[in-house]
Amino acid sequence: MTRETDTTPAPEQAPGRRDFLGMVTTAGTVTGIAACAIPFVESLQPQDSAAAHLPVDVDIAHLAPGQQIVAVWQGKPIFIIRRTPEELASLQNAELSALLKDANSTANQQPGYARNWHRSIVPEYGVYVGICTHLGCVPAYTPPQGSGPEASGGYGCPCHGSKFDLAGRVQKGAPAPYNLPVPPYVMPSATVIRLGENPKGENFDFSTIEQI
Repeated sequence: MTRETDTTPAPEQAPGRRDFLGMVTTAGTVTGIAACAIPFVESLQPQDSAAAHLPVDVDIAHLAPGQQIVAVWQGKPIFIIRRTPEELASLQNAELSALLKDANSTANQQPGYARNWHRSIVPEYGVYVGICTHLGCVPAYTPPQGSGPEASGGYGCPCHGSKFDLAGRVQKGAPAPYNLPVPPYVMPSATVIRLGENPKGENFDFSTIEQI
């Protein structure tokens, strides 16, 4: 399955938030920002201003199943993926779990509200910081290649070979020590993901994660 390209621009949001308008979509091979050996965090560091730390609203109204968009939050690429029912089923496959270093997300790489088998608030939508936890490269999306846990798709670092599933969980034997981080986020509506803000009653601090 190949992820389609969605070129629909994000609509304007209400002022007062640092909204991401330059949405990037990804296909089933290395494209756009998914390049090798880029100290990506350094290249996208935001200016030291109050605006750089405001929440970012991302419109997902036109994100179809099997598509991914890439937003930017605090200078970091954020993968937002809408997983298909088949992809969600693969995440619960016991054979796939056996290939993962931290299948149950025990390391502090996500908020408590994302410590589940899909590592997200809503199973359908995954939200992950797109920076490999090895040396900071940007993993590329790999589409499902067929049946079986090793063909279920996910993300691969083009620099050093680390592989992650569609919930950002790293495989055993990879140089990356941790799963892809999950940023603080909330869904104020069914069609908006707000990066940088926790759900009501939650207080996850992104600076406390193990590694990015």
